[in-house]
Order: sequence, then C-alpha cells, then structure tokens
Amino acid sequence: MDRQRFPVDEWRLVETFPSDADVGVTETLFAVGNGYLGMRGNQPEGRPTVSHGTYVNGFHETWEIHHAEQAFGFAHTGQTIVNAPDSKVMKLYVDDEPLLLSTADLLEYERSLDFRDGVARRHLVWRTPSGKVVRVDTSLMISFTERHLSVMTIEVTMLAGSAPVVISSQILNRQDGADEYLDGGLMAEKGWDPRQAGEFMSRVLEPQGNWNSGRRMILGYRCARSRMTIAVGADHSIETANNVEELIDTEPDLAKKVYRVDAAEGQPIRITKAVAYHTSRGVPTRELFDRCRRTLDRVRRDGIAHQFRQQREWVDKYWLNADVEVEGQPELQQAIRWNLFQIAQAAARADQLGVGAKGVTGSGYEGHCFWDTEIYVVPFLAYTFPVAAKNLLRFRVNLLDRARERARELAQRGALFPWRTINGLEASAYYAAGTAQYHIDADIAYAVARYCDATGDTAFQRRDGAEILVETARMWADLGFWRVDGSRTFHIHGVTGPDEYTTVVNNNLFTNVMARFNLERAAAAVRELREADPTAYERFRSRLALQDGEVEEWEECAAHMSIPFDEGLGIHPQDQNFLDRELWDLSATPPEKHPLLLNYHPLVIYRFQVLKQADVVLAMLLQGNRFTLEQKRRNFEYYDPITTGDSSLSAVVQSIIAAEVGHHRMAMHYFRMGLFVDLADLHDNTSDGVHIASAGGVWNALVYGFAGMRDHGGGLTFDPRLPEAWPRLKFRMRLRDSRIRVEVEQESITFTHVDGEPVTVAVRGTSYDVAAGEPVRVALDGQGPRLTHIVPREPSPIVRSDGTVVTAGVPTDFDALDEEAG
Repeated sequence: MDRQRFPVDEWRLVETFPSDADVGVTETLFAVGNGYLGMRGNQPEGRPTVSHGTYVNGFHETWEIHHAEQAFGFAHTGQTIVNAPDSKVMKLYVDDEPLLLSTADLLEYERSLDFRDGVARRHLVWRTPSGKVVRVDTSLMISFTERHLSVMTIEVTMLAGSAPVVISSQILNRQDGADEYLDGGLMAEKGWDPRQAGEFMSRVLEPQGNWNSGRRMILGYRCARSRMTIAVGADHSIETANNVEELIDTEPDLAKKVYRVDAAEGQPIRITKAVAYHTSRGVPTRELFDRCRRTLDRVRRDGIAHQFRQQREWVDKYWLNADVEVEGQPELQQAIRWNLFQIAQAAARADQLGVGAKGVTGSGYEGHCFWDTEIYVVPFLAYTFPVAAKNLLRFRVNLLDRARERARELAQRGALFPWRTINGLEASAYYAAGTAQYHIDADIAYAVARYCDATGDTAFQRRDGAEILVETARMWADLGFWRVDGSRTFHIHGVTGPDEYTTVVNNNLFTNVMARFNLERAAAAVRELREADPTAYERFRSRLALQDGEVEEWEECAAHMSIPFDEGLGIHPQDQNFLDRELWDLSATPPEKHPLLLNYHPLVIYRFQVLKQADVVLAMLLQGNRFTLEQKRRNFEYYDPITTGDSSLSAVVQSIIAAEVGHHRMAMHYFRMGLFVDLADLHDNTSDGVHIASAGGVWNALVYGFAGMRDHGGGLTFDPRLPEAWPRLKFRMRLRDSRIRVEVEQESITFTHVDGEPVTVAVRGTSYDVAAGEPVRVALDGQGPRLTHIVPREPSPIVRSDGTVVTAGVPTDFDALDEEAG
C-alpha cells in the first residue's frame, strides 16, 4: 500500500487523497455493513464510481441456467444478489456547481473507516470554481444493534463567502437504472471471469409502490422472478440557522429530499438521514412499508446520538474477544484489525442468512455462500463470537431439506449441500469444479463439531447438529464403496477436492480424510445422545428413521477409509492418480498467464500436477492429529512448489503449516500474502468485494499458525512459532462459558483467566489448569522443530511429454526458499 496515501493507523483505515486509478478497490476497502445490510464505499456524490452497491443478505433474483448440453441433475436455477435501491446518494451543489472529486480543487481531504465504532467518515475542504471555500463532513454507519438501519450525515459550512447551497438526498434504483441495463436476455457477462457476477439485461425490481410525507420517503419493489420483496424508507432532519426551503418527491425508481439553503459564511448546515431496509421472501411490500416505518419511528424516538452510542458499545464488546495484538508491528496491526473487522461486517447480523464469499461488500461470485465460511470463518467466530457462529450453522440447518432433495437428485441417501448457493439450490453450472465438491458435507460437519467443542452447546449438538451429522454421514456411506484387494478398504470416487485445478478424481485425500471425520463424529454424536438422553434419542431416531446398524456402518467405513500414501516419496498423493500426471512448470509460466483458470482451458490444467489452492495441506490443518510431523513436512514441501496461489484461500493455510513444520520465513511470507490480499489487491479483484474467508483465515494464521493452537477433539493445545521480529502476540478467546487471554513471547506463553470456570490447556505435551488468580506462564524451548535432521527420500522421476526428466518431491534447499520468502 502507498503509505503516503494510506498512512498507518492501528484502529482506522485512512485515505489522505483520492485517486481515480483504484476507485473500485477503495469502494470495497471502505465498505460498511453488519451482515444483513452492506454498502460499498462510494463517494456520497455518486461519482466517480466503478460499482455502486447496496446489498441485503439473501436478497436475490433467480434465472434459468442454460447449459450448452443439458444432462440430468445439472443445476438449473441461477441465483444472483440484487443491487438494492441505493440510499447513499447525497449530492451537493454550491453556486449550482456540483461537488465531483474527480475535478474538485481540494484543499483538505481525509476518508476513514474506524474499526472502533464502525463508522466511515470523510472530511474535505473544497475551493469552488468561483473561489469560495466550503468544508464538507460526511459519515455513514450501518448499525450492529438495529439490524435494518443505516445512518448518514452531511455537514456543510461555507468557510469563505456565502452562497446558495443545494443538497439532494436520494434513494435510487440503480439495479434497473437506464444507464445500467439493456433489453433482451436475462444475464450477460462482464468480460468473462467466473469470480464476478453477471449482469441482468432485463428489469429485476418491479415497482410496488412509493410514498412520502414531509420528512419521510419509501420505495417498494418485487423481484421479477424470485418474487422476493424489498422496501426502503428514509427519514431526514436538518439543523441550521440559515434559511431553508425543503422539497420532497417520490416516483417508481427515485425518491428525493432536496434542501435549498441560503448558506451564510460560518453557518453550518447539518442533515441527518436515517434509512431502513426490510426484505422478505414473499410478504407484500405494504407490510414492508410498515416495518420500515416502525424502524424509523424508533430511531426518531430514541435519537441519532443513541444509535451512535449503541454502535460504539457493540463494537467495544466485539473487540474484547476478537482483537489480536502484535506488539511493535503497527502496519501489520492495522491490517489485522481491518480483516477481523470485515468478519463482523459480514457475519454479525447475518442472523441465519449465511455469509457469502464477499459478505455484503460486493457482487463477486453472485453473492453465493461456499464451503469457505465453515472452514475459515466459523472457527474464529466459535472462539470469539459464538452467537454468530451458531447463526451461520443455523443457515445450513434451515436448508437441510433442500440438501436432502439434492442428494436424491444425485441418487444418494442423506443430504448433499450445494457447493454454491443463496437459497439452498445448487447454483454451479460447471459440475466438475462445483457440484463434484462433495466435501462441502464434511466441511459443514467439521464446523458443527468445531462450534460444539468450543462452546459446549449440547442442546444444538443433540438436535440440529446431530441431524446434519447423520444426514451427511449417510451420504458418505452411500457414495463410497468397498473394495477387497488384499485388505478391505472403503473408497470414494468421482469427486473434486478444494483444489479446483484437479477435478472428478478417485480418493481425493482431503475428501476422504474429512469424510472419515464426518462419519466418526456422526457415530459419536448418536452414541452420546443415546447415553445422555434416551428419551430424546428415541424421538431423534424416529424422526430420522435411523436404522439398526447404521452407526456401526459409519464407523466401519471410517475405520477402513482409503487414504492415499506413496511410500517412495513419503507423501500423501492429492488423489489416487495425482502422481501419474505431468508436473506443471510454474517457474516457466509468465505472470500474465496467471491465474491459470483465466488463461488455459480446463482440460489443459486437469492434465497436470498443479494446484489452485492448498488441498492436502488444508487437510493437515483440519485433521492434523491424523498425520505425523514428518508427513506434514514432506507433504508441504512437495505441494508448495506446485501451488499457484490463484485462490485467495491458499496463503493463510500455507502459512499455518509452514510455521508448524519449521519454515518460519515462508510462514511470514504467506501470512503477509493473506493479510494484504484485499488491502494490496493481490488478486486484482478486490473491486468485486472483500475476500471474507481470507479475512477469517488471518485469525487462523495468527492463532493456529504463530500461536500454534490446535483443538482436535475440543482440547486446546499450543506449540508457538512466533516470528523473530515479533516481541509479543496477544489474543483472547472463549472456551465454553470461560474466557482466557493468551500472550505469546519468544521464550514463553502465558495464559490468564478472565472469567468463567477454569480451563485446561496443553503446551507441547504438558497440561496446565488456568484459573482465577495468578497467570500461568510456560517457558518455551526455541521455535520448535527444524528441518535439518530430516533426510529426504529418493524422489521419483517423471518424464515430461517432451522427453525431459523432472523430479517431484522434496526440493533440495527449502532453507534457501525460506530466505527468499523473507
């Protein structure tokens, strides 16, 4: 980042001058949201812009997926998040001259997003073409306490000269704006990129009514195909000693509140705009109008200052558990807090609606939810913000019936969750890299286990959690098959793992390892329920038609799961035939050919050993207790050189395992890549929205990576790997009903009991009880194991198509790669 333009501030993201070169990026970086409602960081005047955006979680349009060649079971209904009516617009005219940042003569400028109160602010001083000087201060807040509410303010003061001032506050239907859609067809593509949302080419939001009074205006719409409804209402108030004329008007796609002010020098004009958004899957808009009125009436009764106080109190409580402090690293500290704040903005008030890949900051990936949330976001929330974690799991619980239907459609028992979705229907038109990712079932099961272990929420585990575990275990038992070849083993064929550059394979290691966990956990959950509450168990068994022998079948499948392993290389092949493929020479692939998915036909990529993202490496994090340290080293060293990093999900996982196996410089290198994936626009697509999973992965990299925490089976263990330049790493976490503070230094780790019952933790194999009173300080002996005592096995040669021989396996000098990364 340009530190002159974006100076370091540990609690704010600050911009000191605007630029037209990266408008889309800054619209994302300065976006605000609460998990239900999100607004991009557009300038209040509406220009310049790359993507105006206001998004409501789950509010989407549907469309028919047209396949070039149709087949049974292909996804048939696309879903795309809708750009909700834009209420951010606050246009300013002085002497009839519009304020436009691209041409304005700015004497002062600062824009900020404050992580302490969740408010985006902008300050500027503008010298108009006629030589007058105007100060303009704006703010935008989306409430964490009032889920449907946004509050905006603008204060205008003539510093030199008096002038007529006009402020036009608007609600604008940009989704169907005349400059943003064409007739004919439903969806179009914006220069093909599967990470972006397509554009609708016919009307989406059908007007259902508009209304205004002297200070309030409301617009209502219904989506043309999904039939979802939305209403947006805005209240206005003005404080000024100047003479003011007020006008208000609404029409189907535009509502305007206009203030005409005779502004005297030194007399401020302050306008406050409270906006309410309400949506439904089918409630008529007249009902949503009433809901908007009730929200705005409450705000009018309690006052705007009350809303800002509540916001600050909520954010203060969030940071009590979520903050991670890295002493002496202000640049990293700022980036860490920006990333962790993005999780709050994506999940805090999602309230069982799920968290999309971009949260509510952009339209990337159509607004779909993926498996990313369960693997990268839920662990952070489970240990810091368990209510939000439970809500994300409730999103999956509520879609379980549709997952059952999808399983039946694919000729499977149990439930099969969609790879990408908003409403529970599979929305991936490319099954090889989409629907075939059956691992989504095990990922959701993993998230259920992680939440239940961290919180001790037995009520959720014994009902909703167990239901998910059972139905997903049924799917695995049905999907796999038995083979007797010297020994009896359970195989899973025709699936795709997290690495989308290798598709529809047999015995994908990640899938099999996670399916094994899913089967084991389902069996344990059923047995625990039967022992703890026989009456509840009988009701559960009856409701799910649980048959005698099912639990034993799952345990047998898990016990005999086929886990690929190559004795010659001492590694786990990514899938059964992965090592038979030719190696892709990434060193000979020019930068302009990255990412590979945008530059090569899938069939080209699928023929090679090349990874979009960590696959086996991720399995070693999630199921680390099932791999030896030597296996982790060898696997990491084999796969790292052929991992492109084309996925934003990869760097944080590579950082964690690099730290565990002793590649400390590489761990820091990958950590910075994950930390700045959006702030430095490392994937050239930050303009599409925040990479929410990567933001959650930042916490994972800090806590699982550098603090060395693991939580297999619910017990916390620590084996720190603190970077040499960091004197201290501090964070807080919840475990069941208790809270502890963890402080890692170069030579020690200290645990302090904050509240609740005592907690037992282990450090490098020794257990300690952390209770009220004196902190528990444990001395550390160095940074853990290094690589020097490992003797590489003789790797296997591979012959390329051109006849050259290359060697796959452990690179000869990983320490040199560490130095290069450093």
